[in-house]
Amino acid sequence: MHALTRTARVTGLFYLGNAITAVLGLLIVRPQLFAADDSNATLANLVTHESLARADVALELGMVVTQTLAAVWFYRLFRTVDSFVASGIAAFGLVSAVVGLVSAALRATAVGVSVDPVGDAAANVQLLYLVSDNVWGVGALFFGLWLIPMGWCVLRSGWMPRVLGWILVGGGAGYVLSAFIRYLAPDVPVLAEALAYPASVGEVWMVGYLLIRGVRRQTQNEVPPTVHASTPVAS
Repeated sequence: MHALTRTARVTGLFYLGNAITAVLGLLIVRPQLFAADDSNATLANLVTHESLARADVALELGMVVTQTLAAVWFYRLFRTVDSFVASGIAAFGLVSAVVGLVSAALRATAVGVSVDPVGDAAANVQLLYLVSDNVWGVGALFFGLWLIPMGWCVLRSGWMPRVLGWILVGGGAGYVLSAFIRYLAPDVPVLAEALAYPASVGEVWMVGYLLIRGVRRQTQNEVPPTVHASTPVAS
């Protein structure tokens, strides 16, 4: 297997792991624990389903690990295309991992308070979950920002379909905008959600392409264009 294809597929595996842990944690487990309008119900859920609550924390930690590895491997994949832009993918991806780390700490504290109550346990647990929710809300800025340089590298390298590159760039911009819309227009949540859909399409396509194709075969032996290449100047 060509080294570039191998790097692409490893990157895809980490990206897939990030997607799986995110879906399990945010979309499946969390709704079973957090009752947005009932703090007593949230506390009762944590007490009754303590193992599930701890698994929720573990899934967030899994997101942190896979997000970190995906960010680093994206840099490794695209560094020859443009090292500066590839560094942006890594940097923004690592900030996203920090967002997950903070949220995991908040949820772990909520589990601890449910087991060993401090003050008004129901109110404290609810507050911790609300802060966690808003950490993810503001973190949408970086979930979008890391897709923009990723799409740019796709466009510049020619290793993947150009349409994918444009979807990643546009989807990333939409995701960034959705973070503002969520707080500026809280009564229209469907708008923020709609702005994030193109990003989801781009990410799913990117994961699938990395795992199945890696990179286009005809580009494997080509040296990609780089804005940092230097040519010796004759004296």
